[in-house]
Amino acid sequence: MKSLRNTFAVCLVLLSTACATFSGVRMQQTRVLLDTDANNEVDDQHAIAYTLFSGDAFDVEGITVNRTRNGGDVEKQAEEAERVVRLSSLERRFRVIRGANGSFEEIAPHLDRPDFDGAAAVDLIIREAHESGAAPLILLPVGKLTNVALALKKDPSIASKVRIVWLGSNYPDPGEYNQDNDLGALNYVLDTDVPFEIALVRYGKPSGTDAVRASLEEIRARMPGTGPRVDTPVIGRNGGEFRTFGDYSVNLFENIELHGTPPSRALFDMAAVAIVKNPAWARAVRIPAPTLVNGRWVERPGNPRTIVLWENFDRNAIMADFYRAMQQPVLAR
Repeated sequence: MKSLRNTFAVCLVLLSTACATFSGVRMQQTRVLLDTDANNEVDDQHAIAYTLFSGDAFDVEGITVNRTRNGGDVEKQAEEAERVVRLSSLERRFRVIRGANGSFEEIAPHLDRPDFDGAAAVDLIIREAHESGAAPLILLPVGKLTNVALALKKDPSIASKVRIVWLGSNYPDPGEYNQDNDLGALNYVLDTDVPFEIALVRYGKPSGTDAVRASLEEIRARMPGTGPRVDTPVIGRNGGEFRTFGDYSVNLFENIELHGTPPSRALFDMAAVAIVKNPAWARAVRIPAPTLVNGRWVERPGNPRTIVLWENFDRNAIMADFYRAMQQPVLAR
């Protein structure tokens, strides 16, 4: 009976997240707000571009950034996100909003101050969640959860107005970059009554987003010149001038360490965006919300609060849709 209830609950998630369609025609966009540590690796940039180039699927309400251990402070993270926005010809539509430099536990006691660390991003999340008459807002944090946790802490009423789809965790194994950058933020979300889903990473395992990989050879073959061409060239993170995101994608892959044979890089964050776009591209499992103690998962089988885990991602379908979006982008409005 418990298994039947879990199956029914997961079906409700799939039904609630699937876009309303008839004969394959999209009926409405999904409201999303992307939260990212954009200057960390190469997956954040591709996730931003994929979101912005999928305007047929997404109504993008904003892009916020936070700082993690790599890639510099929040200003450096914002600068990289802004490069992608400019290469998407959307700088007039989107202003990248600076979020937290510090951790949830450092910032949470100071939320009564108007200038607390990350205030602009937190206030944007709260404002968009309360947008009058709007559909529920999907929060897509693909870095640490600090900005999202702070928004829930500052205004608990938004919990009924948002759905969080987070890229992170090697669950049930310990560790993972986004998770370890702010354990306090993750535990706060796990203990808050808010719809919470995790697109699992699972380094080195085929069941996680680590399996959604692109090789340098593939990127060189598929990406050059793709996306809209901007009039004013954008200076890249590694130098050079770029007029399309496709050309910048090649440069990013050429300037980062690759792994495996053939040499490749996981596009973790892009997979999280993809399952919001099409839940059929992964498998959802609902479990009682666990907790983290000293960085290790502790199960709570009697916990009435449940969360959804996404695993077994369809790498080929996700990459094919990304390349399709790059070739004929429908830009966010």
